Amino acid sequence: MPRRVAVIDLGSNSARMAIFERTSRLGFFILREYKIKVRLGEGAYENGGVLQDAAMDNVFCAFSEFKHFIKLYKVNKVLCAGTSALRDAPNSSVFINRIKNELGLGLKIIDGKMEAFYGGVAALNLLSPLSEATTIDIGGGSTELAKIKDGKIIDTISLNIGTVRLKELFFDKKDISGAAKFIDDMLSNLPNGFNSANIIAIGGSLRAISNAIMQIKKHPLKLVHNYSYELKEHSSFIEKLAFANVFDLKDFPVKKDRYDTIREGAMIFSKVAKRLGGKKIHTSGAGVREGIFLSNLLRPGIKFPQNFNPSLRSLQDRFIETSNPNTPKYAKILFDVLKPLHKLDDKYANELVIASKLYSLGRFLGFYSEHAHSSYIVQNGLNYGYTHEQKALISAIIFYQGKLISELGEFKELLPSIDEVRWLSFLLGLAKAVNISDEMEFSFVNHALHIKGIKNFFMVKESIKKLVKPSIFAITFD
Repeated sequence: MPRRVAVIDLGSNSARMAIFERTSRLGFFILREYKIKVRLGEGAYENGGVLQDAAMDNVFCAFSEFKHFIKLYKVNKVLCAGTSALRDAPNSSVFINRIKNELGLGLKIIDGKMEAFYGGVAALNLLSPLSEATTIDIGGGSTELAKIKDGKIIDTISLNIGTVRLKELFFDKKDISGAAKFIDDMLSNLPNGFNSANIIAIGGSLRAISNAIMQIKKHPLKLVHNYSYELKEHSSFIEKLAFANVFDLKDFPVKKDRYDTIREGAMIFSKVAKRLGGKKIHTSGAGVREGIFLSNLLRPGIKFPQNFNPSLRSLQDRFIETSNPNTPKYAKILFDVLKPLHKLDDKYANELVIASKLYSLGRFLGFYSEHAHSSYIVQNGLNYGYTHEQKALISAIIFYQGKLISELGEFKELLPSIDEVRWLSFLLGLAKAVNISDEMEFSFVNHALHIKGIKNFFMVKESIKKLVKPSIFAITFD
């Protein structure tokens, strides 16, 4: 697969393009992302689905801009997908031919089940693992569901319920009760096999709702991807948003560019989530674009190899020139050897090992404040596959690295106890200090940690002595 791939997703409301850059066989990151509100479905739902000239012109202009950036960033491959509005339109072929002939872009219509599948692929690979869940991807013309179970997508469905569709047919006519009935009728035949306590929220409207809840709760991490909340705790807020007067939207923590369809999105989400029996909402910043990219990247499969994380690999590819495998190895050994003393839950060994692989990310900026730069990059670049709690902890372990911790700062609510963070950061600092040899040995006897292999390395021993121990015990060099 080429190094740089652009994926264009043309929906009923917006045209979006993401430029993905591969850093190795499976490692990647999003280099650039663009969104233009084109409203391709505007006027179509009251005219038999026929695309209107003004709407098609808007999309053509958007694609022309996309083409500029495709050339600017020397993109090697372009994948274009059209969803609900194009599916419904009897004149879609005319527009597709215009895009092909005048811009050289091959726009393909994907059916509703494939659209749902792509959302499922993105959720399956780029969120923290869930044994079972159902995705809800709300677009302008339709809503897609994908049922995920035991690492597989077992069913998909597309429903003709979308924000622009509801806006034109009901909300613009102030027929809110009609919109509610329309959704209920659509959901009446939804198979029970899609029911799930875990709901994965995909799409701009649902990200906007999650962002609003994050602001209300003053959530410290500002990235919406993988943010989770209890539906019961916030269902009343979502319903108030759905039934709000358009002039009262300014009182909600929602961006202005979402005002035109956020009420419709909130109504759809509230009803679909309740119909599915949803309890926990997991927000996905990844959707159809990522699903299309991953389906091409991972073919013939649809899932990354076990224990592989694309964000972790991409950060290592881009920012760590030489990787020392001893640091993760010794971090895990020290965690196990000192277990009688620290008594940490075994689950934290994973975050410690990840931190030990990424602690030197900031070195490319220079020696000074390397730990702070590395911590920041983790917060903002370790995007996929980790919960907000895991990201905050990995970042904190890297930031402190055995230094004195008097308070946990802005991420306190996401972190375990201060004593647990002290231990984990100490273990990273110690593993980093002793990574000079492949043949280190460690043992914990008579309340003393015995380190064999660095007896004649005076600078290493001095650096270990400077570490702030989280408990009283001796360290000897044999």
